Amino acid sequence: MGMQSRSGLGFKPSVGFSLEREGGRGEDESNCHAVPASSHQHHHGGGRGSRLYPLTKDRCKPAVPLASNYRLVDIPISNCLNSGFNQIFVLTQFNTASLHKHIQQTYKFDGFGRGFVDILAAEQTGDKESWYQGTADAVRQNLHHYNLKDEDLVLILSGDQLYRLDFDELARQHVENAADVTIAAKALPADQVSALGVMRVNPDLRIVEFVEKPKDLAVIQSLVLGGAARTRLSDKSDRPYCLASMGIYLFSGKVMREALADPAQTDFGKEVIPGLLASKRMMAYVFDGYWEDIGTVGSFWECNLTLTDPVPPFDFFDGQNPVYTHARYPPAGQAQRRSLESRLDGRRCDCRRLRT
Repeated sequence: MGMQSRSGLGFKPSVGFSLEREGGRGEDESNCHAVPASSHQHHHGGGRGSRLYPLTKDRCKPAVPLASNYRLVDIPISNCLNSGFNQIFVLTQFNTASLHKHIQQTYKFDGFGRGFVDILAAEQTGDKESWYQGTADAVRQNLHHYNLKDEDLVLILSGDQLYRLDFDELARQHVENAADVTIAAKALPADQVSALGVMRVNPDLRIVEFVEKPKDLAVIQSLVLGGAARTRLSDKSDRPYCLASMGIYLFSGKVMREALADPAQTDFGKEVIPGLLASKRMMAYVFDGYWEDIGTVGSFWECNLTLTDPVPPFDFFDGQNPVYTHARYPPAGQAQRRSLESRLDGRRCDCRRLRT
C-alpha cells in the first residue's frame, strides 16, 4: 500500500496521529505511524483544546488558523507528506465540523495512487459505548482500521507544535538501532520542561528514565543533561538543560499492539511510554532544528509574531518542504494609508487607516 519512502528502507509510509495534546483524560494529544509493510496515518483532532481557549470556542485545536493562511493540522500532515508518508487517518471527537471541512477540501489525492487523508470520527458501536478517553485510547479503538503487521512502524505525532522534521530519517535511525520505540527529543532549558515529558539517556541515546510533566524541581534536576551530552549543545553557558520529548513516538507494529493491550492505559506520555521502559528498547532521536509548542494562547501569540520577522525562525516559503493547505482564490487585498511595523496579511485582507 502507498508509495515507498525516500530512505530506501522499503517502507510503505504509514502514519497515525492525534493532534490535540491536553492535560487530562478525554482530551486528544497526537499520534502518527510509519510502516515497512503497510501504510497509514491517523490524527486525533477532537479534544476540547482548553489551553487555547477562546480560539477553540467553535473549533478544535487542529482547525485553529496559523500564520494567516494555514491551520495547525497542516503542520503534521505536511511533515508526513514531505517525508513520503501519504496514508493518513484523522481521529476526531470534539468541535470537529471546521476541521472536517478543511481536511475534505484540502487533502485530495489523484486516483492513480494509494495516498489518502481519511477522517475517523469517534463513534459508539455494538462493542463499545465510550468516547476516546485519551490519546492511546483513541488509537486503540481504531486499531482494526490499520491492519498492522509485526514489522510495521507506527509514528505518533503531536499537533500543537510548529516544526519541520524528516520522518524518513527518524525511521532510518529507528531501524538501524533495532529499537522497539524511538522518541523525538529536543534539548530545552530545565525551567521550560515542566509541561513536557523529560528523559534521561545513556551515551548510546537509549532512554533509561522518562517522566511526564515533572513538577518536582528535584526530579527535574536529576534529569539535567551532563557530560558530553551537555557540551554538544550550542549554548555554552552554565544554564541547565534537559532532554524533552517532542510528543513524537515511533513504534514497531508488534510493540504498539502490546502497548495498547491494557485498556486502563489511556495516555501515551503518562502511562504507555513509562510502562514500556523496563521491557523494551527505547531510543531517543535528538532534533536540533526549530521546534515550538504552540498549544497555549501565550505561546501561539508569540509564535505568530515571530513569523513577521524579516528572517522568521520557521520558513513557510520552503519550496522543497512546503506546508500544504486549502487553495483559495480570493480577490486582491486592499491597503490604504497603512503603516504597520510587522504583519502577515491573509486572503481578502482590507486594511484602511491602520497605524501602529
